[in-house]
Amino acid sequence: MEESLPPSHTPLSASSNSLPPDSSWIILDEAEFVRNENDWSGGKLLEVVPKAREALRTVSCTPVNIAVMGDAGNGMSSFINALRGIGHEEEAAAPIGVVRTTLTRASYSSSHFPNVLLWDLPGIGSTTQSLENYLREMQLNQYDLFIIIASEQFSMNHVWLAKTIEGMGKKFYIVWTKLDRDLSTRTLYQEDLQQNIRGTILKNLQEEQVCVPLIFLVSNLDPSLHDFPKLRDTLQKDVTKLRCHGPLQKLFQTYEKSINHKVTSLQEKIDTQSFQDVLGIRNADDLEECQKAYHRHFGVDDESLQRVAQITGTDFPHYKDLMKSQDLQAVNQGSWNLPFMNCTVVQAFPNLLSYIPFLGNYFIHYLRGMKQKYFLSVVAEDTKTILSEVLKFIPHESQLGSIPKGPFSSGRQDT
Repeated sequence: MEESLPPSHTPLSASSNSLPPDSSWIILDEAEFVRNENDWSGGKLLEVVPKAREALRTVSCTPVNIAVMGDAGNGMSSFINALRGIGHEEEAAAPIGVVRTTLTRASYSSSHFPNVLLWDLPGIGSTTQSLENYLREMQLNQYDLFIIIASEQFSMNHVWLAKTIEGMGKKFYIVWTKLDRDLSTRTLYQEDLQQNIRGTILKNLQEEQVCVPLIFLVSNLDPSLHDFPKLRDTLQKDVTKLRCHGPLQKLFQTYEKSINHKVTSLQEKIDTQSFQDVLGIRNADDLEECQKAYHRHFGVDDESLQRVAQITGTDFPHYKDLMKSQDLQAVNQGSWNLPFMNCTVVQAFPNLLSYIPFLGNYFIHYLRGMKQKYFLSVVAEDTKTILSEVLKFIPHESQLGSIPKGPFSSGRQDT
């Protein structure tokens, strides 16, 4: 539970520039990640997975800055010590009840959260400065995630902080830190008391149209009770999300460009023999043969997907279910639903061929090309969908936690 840290937590002046100059440094050294772009640009899905895994291992060491803030006297320093798993009396602990903890900000590290700095910010009201000046002095734009500490009451200062952070597009938690004292002085049952506290917080936030954040009710005196274990787990996962978002987004965009380039290149060859030669297709009218060839070309054939599923510890059938190109009947029908293919003249044209035989070969060739282009676009979209799905699981198998659901959105508050 306890840890021994070197005294590397020298407090910083509230007006110092010790934090990085902007948030782009905080999450990802993108130049380091982009060095592998050429390796990915021509690769198949199976080749991307190990490169993505290695990239995420690299960014797992990226520093993350977390600001802990609230009204003066809410117990921010005590909370930081509890989160770090150390006692107030230890040398590396955040000072409790002395002037420098309320008038200066300080950063603290913890073996529980490698490469994470917990910033103990002066409480609102600890100085005579206005809220606007406080915001400017604390340089909130340079933190990645915020923990708003409250106890006894959830004031307008807390609401103001939440609204400001939400406006910055960053995530925050609300942590009520003195639940043990509330339980010892109130007559309500624990469940009713916790419900009342949550209800008050939500009511105050909703009145100011602030989205619903994660709320944790804890005791700084015992991090093993109440919501503290859940808070630790959630924070670990969110730190991983912050680190993974940038590289995963970049990888998806890079590979998406590669997919689009492949589609364009193939569509330009559809009317030539080289199209069938490149894909190894003997009969371009055989949709099943074309399906297998397209899947192999984009790396989403059964064999490749099975290997990807093994690597990431996921289910092969899940990927198959995501693929619209698996349904040949639907693909064939979809090609006829294209605006041009669906017009009455085109659909009636085969009946006219008996009167104009020399147009027959041209018409059949044209229809084949239209269908092939449509089929290619469907397989390409399937590949992007599967890539997005695969990238969700790479951090899991790399023991980096979890990443956001969907195409790597961030900044949204979870409910």
